[in-house]
Amino acid sequence: MVDDLEKILRELSDVYDFDSSDSYVSLYINKKSNKKFLDRRIKACKTILKGEDLKNFLNTINDIEEKIRDNTAIFASHKNNFQKQISLPIELENLLVVDSSPYIRPLARIHDEYESFTLVLVSSNYAKIFSISLGKLDDTKQLSKDIMNKHKKGGCSQARFNRLRRGAIKAFLSEVVEELQERADDRIVVAGPGIEKNHFIDMLPKALKDKIVDVIDVNVEDEGKLLKQSFNLISEKEKERSSEAVQHLKEEILRDGLAVYGLNETLEAVKNGQVELLIIEKNYKPRGWICEHCQVVEEGISNTCPYCGNKTSEVDILEEILEFAERTDAEIEFTDDEGISDLGHVGGILRFR
Repeated sequence: MVDDLEKILRELSDVYDFDSSDSYVSLYINKKSNKKFLDRRIKACKTILKGEDLKNFLNTINDIEEKIRDNTAIFASHKNNFQKQISLPIELENLLVVDSSPYIRPLARIHDEYESFTLVLVSSNYAKIFSISLGKLDDTKQLSKDIMNKHKKGGCSQARFNRLRRGAIKAFLSEVVEELQERADDRIVVAGPGIEKNHFIDMLPKALKDKIVDVIDVNVEDEGKLLKQSFNLISEKEKERSSEAVQHLKEEILRDGLAVYGLNETLEAVKNGQVELLIIEKNYKPRGWICEHCQVVEEGISNTCPYCGNKTSEVDILEEILEFAERTDAEIEFTDDEGISDLGHVGGILRFR
């Protein structure tokens, strides 16, 4: 699911054209039954659009009408024979946008906020690997093995029995390690009772150990409770990562290092492919304009381009920054850390100056 989301984000960010008459419909729909929202937005767009733009809009709506499903994002243009859609396992906020390119900001924010991770519940004879994607359980793999109980008598037979038992446990944990190597995401949470989970961690190759974000002590019977706890844990880790990104940006600014901040400077850097990590305030939406002819984007309001004299269009300037970031493979971090507001609501860690 995350791979599909990454792929469609990149494809959508590559859709831009020098022809300002091009228009795309971006629809994020929560409920198919919410006809009131859809009818209201269609009516509003029909009131504003004229000529070829109106014709394209109506044809596009007709093209996608039968494909609208709960929690689906659809991006389409009848004129350009373009249509992409993705169904998501989370509740979307209803939104319909008509613009000269697909509106990707909500999709990019979902990609950032809903971390994918792998949860491993492990004991001496039982393991379950959960793949969590976009806030939902995507896949599970269960492994188990009959391991003999501990020997209660003393003497040589007990020592031999215990050696065989430890060997059987190690062999089972090795199977779990192999399975995890095939399924592991960038973040891993390990859970289980007693010390067996620690033995399991010791057996992991360094590449997997480095992905572990937390270890939870829990009985294997508490699977439901563990899933809820792990979701909350990853959410808190994402908030921590968001704040750390803002702090990193501040430190780079103080040392006059690889950092940029503010709308105009960040826009220029991301257009040049300099930005490694783009940091955006979650709910900030400034006004801006774009000249489709010379591809100049600037903050504020302007009816004509001061560089070429062509007519401009009003844009969500952060949407433009996001599209450039996607095209240049920059990481994107949305944050509600108040520190980013003081820096002009947007900034970036640079690859180079």
